[in-house]
Amino acid sequence: MKTWIPTREDAMELLQKYTRKEGLIRHALAVESVMGHFAGIFGEDPEKWKVIGLVHDLDYEMYPDQHCIKCIELFEAHGWPKEYIRAVISHGWGICTDVTPETNLEKTLYAIDELTGLVASAALVRPSKSILDIKAKSVKKKFKDKSFAAGVDRQVILKGAGFLNMEISELIGQVILGMQPVAEKIGLKGNL
Repeated sequence: MKTWIPTREDAMELLQKYTRKEGLIRHALAVESVMGHFAGIFGEDPEKWKVIGLVHDLDYEMYPDQHCIKCIELFEAHGWPKEYIRAVISHGWGICTDVTPETNLEKTLYAIDELTGLVASAALVRPSKSILDIKAKSVKKKFKDKSFAAGVDRQVILKGAGFLNMEISELIGQVILGMQPVAEKIGLKGNL
């Protein structure tokens, strides 16, 4: 029996079923785009990576106290493959799950999830309010300022960079590149 492979349409339908807040939708779109970018770097399937990026916070809005736990039930109820579910759960490693990221896909999702939020926040405080002209150097400066975007867990980002064997500046630069194609969709086109 052939395993069902979820499409972007399947992912978007599921995301919209459990997520209403515009900020969370924009975050999902940002992570989706960055995951596709990194799939290209690793020579992997960008569609699969993007689908997982799109639904990675499926349970966050409705079940914040059960984040990365409740989604198991939600995905299983919709027949999602175990590999996709495991990838989503692994991004909560050390925070709300004990599932260690193992594959390039899982390590990437873990590394970039928090970082997309930091990059978006850094772009919004620029005069242009745009992701299109921001440099890794200015995001790294914000990264070092613990009071800026204080909810972003810098230790997760550092661990993720380690998983990917990337310097933090390189990781930031790649996340910026990954977010730029969806700048308008995620509210970061700004006034360039």
